[in-house]
Amino acid sequence: MSSEALMEKPMSGKCRCRHQSWYLVLISFLLWFTLFYLYSSSITFGKNGDSFLGNNHTDFVESSESFHDVARQETGDSTDVTDVSGGDNVEEASNEPEKEPKPMSFSVDGAENVDQVLALDKDLEADNQTMAEENETESVDIFSGKENGDDQLSIEAVNTRDEDNKPFDPSSMEEKGTEEVAKQKGTESVSELQREENEDQPVDSFPIVKSKRERAKPSRGRNGNKPADSSPVVEKRIENVAVEIPRRQNVLRAKSDSSSCSGRYIYIHDLPRKFNEDLLDNCRSLSFWTDMCECASNLGLGATLPSNEKLYSRTGWFATNQFLLEVIFHNRMKQYKCLTKDPSVASAIYVPYYAGLDVGRYLWDPDGFMRDYDAVNLVKWLAARPEWKKMWGRDHFLVAGRINWDFRRDPKNESDWGNELLNFPESKNMTMLVIESSPWNNNDFAIPYPTYFHPSRDDDVFQWQNRMRRQKRRFLFSFAGARRPNLHESIRNEIIDQCLASRRKCRFLECDKSQKCHKPVYLMKLFQSSVFCLQPPGDSYTRRSIFDSILAGCIPVFFHPGSAYVQYIWHFPKDYTKYSVLIPANDVKSGNANIERILQRIPREKRVAMREEVIRLIPKVIYADPSSRLGTIEDAFDLTIKGVLDRVETVRNQMRDGQPVNSEFDEQESWKYFTFGKLGVHEWDPFFSSKLGKPGT
Repeated sequence: MSSEALMEKPMSGKCRCRHQSWYLVLISFLLWFTLFYLYSSSITFGKNGDSFLGNNHTDFVESSESFHDVARQETGDSTDVTDVSGGDNVEEASNEPEKEPKPMSFSVDGAENVDQVLALDKDLEADNQTMAEENETESVDIFSGKENGDDQLSIEAVNTRDEDNKPFDPSSMEEKGTEEVAKQKGTESVSELQREENEDQPVDSFPIVKSKRERAKPSRGRNGNKPADSSPVVEKRIENVAVEIPRRQNVLRAKSDSSSCSGRYIYIHDLPRKFNEDLLDNCRSLSFWTDMCECASNLGLGATLPSNEKLYSRTGWFATNQFLLEVIFHNRMKQYKCLTKDPSVASAIYVPYYAGLDVGRYLWDPDGFMRDYDAVNLVKWLAARPEWKKMWGRDHFLVAGRINWDFRRDPKNESDWGNELLNFPESKNMTMLVIESSPWNNNDFAIPYPTYFHPSRDDDVFQWQNRMRRQKRRFLFSFAGARRPNLHESIRNEIIDQCLASRRKCRFLECDKSQKCHKPVYLMKLFQSSVFCLQPPGDSYTRRSIFDSILAGCIPVFFHPGSAYVQYIWHFPKDYTKYSVLIPANDVKSGNANIERILQRIPREKRVAMREEVIRLIPKVIYADPSSRLGTIEDAFDLTIKGVLDRVETVRNQMRDGQPVNSEFDEQESWKYFTFGKLGVHEWDPFFSSKLGKPGT
């Protein structure tokens, strides 16, 4: 061959050496591309504590972004990242500081956020596992950025770890059993098998079907090393899950509520409007002296108090009338989480009759007929209802926002005080809740007067308690009230005289025509500046001032056990010495008791402990804002509901066993039985030898 021919071959572009050069360039490029891909993938998944090959999470993937962009977003453009091939713990090899994994939350079509993993149906898991195994041998172009179809749905599982901080492996469900895994992770499966095995268990989370926009974001595949292919079979299964989620969520949530509300369901009677709503609509007629329309505003809380950060906290303070409890309670009942529309499953039945507002219109009317009119019609209406015949009303309860004496008129004297609501046979079967009960009757129970504080959050209560702990108190004791010259048994005169004689130790707020005692700014200022607050009987045994002083962290001083100890048995500790002082009224009346001297003898350590106990009582004597619901705190409403349910259950057991209800004690000694659970001679017997405390006695 001539030299000219040899020189022409390279010019044809078919030289063997040049072919080899292009192959080397191409192989180098592919090798570089593969290394770059592995490097980017390890960064992308390293954030979740898994290497690219060691990921155990289950996800369907559709990618429209490069893995390089995702890695840059995940690492915050950081370049100081060490790649450890095949490592199980990327966090140990990374130079970045260790961070707490953040909980992921998703929402679809109004569904609630989820905090935990919920395993998929076994059938879906088996299908997808098979698909993933078949796809392991197939090549997948994950860099094309092409969507596999707009109708494909994807499901992401939340990155959840067990107690040993190890990634949760869904495959372990087959080895340990779905029930054990669900218990280990604190969740329940939505599979048919688990729904049958866990009928009453709550479900906190569900697989989330992502929107079209979310599907454009890259995600890890089921096996962690490559995404799952789109498949009509898979798409069909996922569509089934998407349809099933809302239905299963409602069913399982209902079963969860059923489990937590077992034995706590309450049914509310739908009374005719004249027993409640009409009274509020005609609020101008409820009182001759007070604007009850303003008092009934804000769900019965009254007008919001002006901002005064020196005396109140920023929110939750209202000018609440002491006789609006039945309205407040009714609005709280509407928020009760275990209400039912089926009276046959109810443990108790609530009667929303505004008895106090009703009788308050006619208390000073000599005609007893009008005072009894609505009360008589109410018990007739109740007795005719089928719900009544279940236990003949013994599962019914009613809240009357006045003292019991306003509903216990002498049947023989129509012109006597109040009406006869608590004397009716039907009423004696019900649990009657009043702000002051009778020590000698067994069908009424006392619950706290409403105060001015109605928080809407737990933190509001905690902050107020801490504030009262730090409060500086200038006076040893104080008293807010007026003299009772027409009541021979009253010790008001002696108390006021002793307080005035000790001006440096005692502060007196006179409840005169200026109505200062009805203005919270004066009361809270007085109680917050005092170590002890005197709480003698007034027109009756109890006073709203008791609860206002507790709210201010002031230790109450009682002069009769009927003022608190035998009254609020569901709300106050049985050991009254922990939070209060008892000075017998007879000792004060006879001049044998010097209040200042008695209180000064109490050691400082004891005072501090007593004040702390009083401050702990604050949540138990307040009614939260009816428009909200507290988290972990049980307020006066919650404790009352517990007390009612326990009492109804006791009565129900007595009826089931064929025992006469309340046959364990004589009704005249009901104060002794309900307070101590036993009868016999007691040191307080002289206090209850006669029916003191009734207005006008």
